[in-house]
Amino acid sequence: MAQKTGSYSDIYRRFKPHLLMVLAQVGYTFLYIITEACFNHGMNPHVHITYRHIVAGIVMFPFAYFLERQTRPKLTFALFLEIFVLSILGVSLTLNMYFASLRYTSPTFLAALVNTIASLTFIIAVVLRLEVVNLRNPRGIAKVLGTSVSLVGVTMMTLYKGPAIKNLWHPLVHIQGKSAIHENWLKGSILTVASCITWSIWYIMQAFTLKRYPAPLSLTTWMSFVGAAQSAIFTVIVEHKPAAWTIGFNIDFWATVYAGVVCSGIVIFIQLWCTEEKGPVFVTMFNPVSTILVAVLAYFVLGEKLYTGSILGGAIVIVGLYLLLWGKDRDQEARIGREEQSYLAYDKKNDSKVHKTLSAEREGSECEP
Repeated sequence: MAQKTGSYSDIYRRFKPHLLMVLAQVGYTFLYIITEACFNHGMNPHVHITYRHIVAGIVMFPFAYFLERQTRPKLTFALFLEIFVLSILGVSLTLNMYFASLRYTSPTFLAALVNTIASLTFIIAVVLRLEVVNLRNPRGIAKVLGTSVSLVGVTMMTLYKGPAIKNLWHPLVHIQGKSAIHENWLKGSILTVASCITWSIWYIMQAFTLKRYPAPLSLTTWMSFVGAAQSAIFTVIVEHKPAAWTIGFNIDFWATVYAGVVCSGIVIFIQLWCTEEKGPVFVTMFNPVSTILVAVLAYFVLGEKLYTGSILGGAIVIVGLYLLLWGKDRDQEARIGREEQSYLAYDKKNDSKVHKTLSAEREGSECEP
């Protein structure tokens, strides 16, 4: 019985990051649907971003303060500037563009285009010389091919909308309120791609920040408050109606609470923890889960139209994503193998030195009268 319990706990520890990332993608799936309902109801996207991060900061603050009190490093001015830039890239700029694009496209389109983040991250890493590409081995070819395939899929989704697929039945759930605008597919596509680029830069930067500030709860809290302040300033500039800040006890309120607590709080913490444990590539590997769930939920439950361009482009993007991830995974295995070999060689060298020293000491003691 004790052995069985031990084996279950071993399995849980091994697959804990996988389980957490699947739950995170389920959280994102409901976010797309609830957020669209809230925008259709008339809530301003920029106000929504501001409020949800205030909620996230308030919820995460006590956990960050008490649980990381011993491990949290001192916040220097240079580190605060780094968090300020991280908040722009991960919160205020990225999410304001991302959710503004929801007015012109659809939740399925947004969820599919998120899969390009891994390819964009790879391109930026190559440009910054953080990633080395070797076209002489299958790993390097897979990474380049996967990135190229993903970009082809993005281009198809952006420029080719295609005919709508007829719904099989009436929607099981009807979202009331204003109808979605969806009037400028190209504008929405450009906003989404731009947000994915800034998100990719955020993924690269947060990996460096976590090394200098290894307190994911505290970092999430700081980004929430700083991002909310940045978003509030931007909203005041672009939205001049005071009534836009009014929020009732309706879908607007519940969407803000859900997005703040679950997505800007719990999910971001899960992503930071998994990035620390398994690396940023592992985190992006699970993005297609929400793409599939959003498409199924939107089409079969909400009766949303699916377009052939989005389906074909989304499928191509996912194929490209997994080609890239295969190359990255093999790279990691090769690197671990090289490190183990160098460690063993170093160990053997040290053992040889110790053996020689002991032999010399023994010879010296034998020569002594």
